[in-house]
Amino acid sequence: MAKWHGISRRKPSGGRLKRPSRYRGKRRREISSENQFAYVGAEDKRKGYRKRAGSQTVRVMLANQINVSDPKEGKTTRATISGVVENDADPNYVRRNIITKGAILDTDVGLVRVTSRPGMDGVVCGVLLED
Repeated sequence: MAKWHGISRRKPSGGRLKRPSRYRGKRRREISSENQFAYVGAEDKRKGYRKRAGSQTVRVMLANQINVSDPKEGKTTRATISGVVENDADPNYVRRNIITKGAILDTDVGLVRVTSRPGMDGVVCGVLLED
């Protein structure tokens, strides 16, 4: 379900506001896009979205691989994702294998913390954690 980012029709006390809420409805520009979660999948899948003024954004739908940066060696490699181990955003995201920024993933090179925002950047990048 889409979220509405308009002004409230109620005061903090709960009373009704008379000014714009009487005659002003919701505007198309005040409706945000729906949440699009990035899941661990069998292959990488992305989707392009049109934004206001014709600009484009890319979101990750399914992710199978991640760009892993190793701070000790200073190199970046590509690793295969096995699953989500920990996610501070929501414990249910671990069960549903949803990737967000800050999530810890189990890969073939070890545990990796996600540093990118898959729903905004369109790519999954992370830093290798020390054992």
